[in-house]
Amino acid sequence: MNLTIITGLSGSGKSVALSALEDLDYYCTDNLPASMLASFGKELNAIHSGEGGEIAVSIDSRNRQFLENLPLHLQQLDKINLPYSIIFLEADENELLTRFNQTRRKHPLSSDTVSLREAIQLEKQLLEPLSARASKRINTTNTTLYELRGIIRDIAGAAGASKISLLIESFGFKHSTPRDADFVFDVRCLPNPYWNKSLAHQTGKDAAVIAFFRDKPEVDEMIGDIHRFLSRWLKDFEKEQRSYITVAIGCTGGQHRSVYVADQLFERLAGKDLNLQIRHRQL
Repeated sequence: MNLTIITGLSGSGKSVALSALEDLDYYCTDNLPASMLASFGKELNAIHSGEGGEIAVSIDSRNRQFLENLPLHLQQLDKINLPYSIIFLEADENELLTRFNQTRRKHPLSSDTVSLREAIQLEKQLLEPLSARASKRINTTNTTLYELRGIIRDIAGAAGASKISLLIESFGFKHSTPRDADFVFDVRCLPNPYWNKSLAHQTGKDAAVIAFFRDKPEVDEMIGDIHRFLSRWLKDFEKEQRSYITVAIGCTGGQHRSVYVADQLFERLAGKDLNLQIRHRQL
């Protein structure tokens, strides 16, 4: 049995993440007081001993008093035989301000004397022990609800495997850089088929665009360099207990170069001891 702790800043998408896990048949508990983590884990171990299963709990700042001794509660959780991981959701401060103003919801830490901006900053401080120990951090500033559900499903699928999970994601720089990327490779220096009228409206998955790139030796050289880098260093990240690695490949629009390079990296890394996933953000 494994425990997933969903936490993070209010307004960053914790409810969406928890419901996505519930749809995957996780047993989910919302707003569990941090002081109950260890006793909750012991109870689940006693009930489901030997059965396995996936459990998810959400911890946030709605019960501020329970967060004050958070490091102690995490230490108690470490002492019981229950594997757990922490997924921490966050977003830029201005984006959180916009979301609260649009929904007209009250921040759990705001009051007559504490402004919304001050409440967000205070929440960051309170949740720092969980943020520092997070297995995966997700910045939802530019992430739709649909995309967040997909990310959570990918993480849940990876959690069931003992090997490291590698997500290769293509994107367009003009649509912003993925906030949760561990590595970002810029391939805008490669030849761009966009300037060929017959290829402009195609993508890096189309045969004509693929043929265009295969005729350019520098493209294969770039792919080879990135592949060698990942092959060399991924095993060292795995030694450091990293479960998830996101590699982002970016070009200008996210339609041609980044898509082709991401697909080629996926093919070259397939068959290695990885839980390999791919996503084309702009497609």
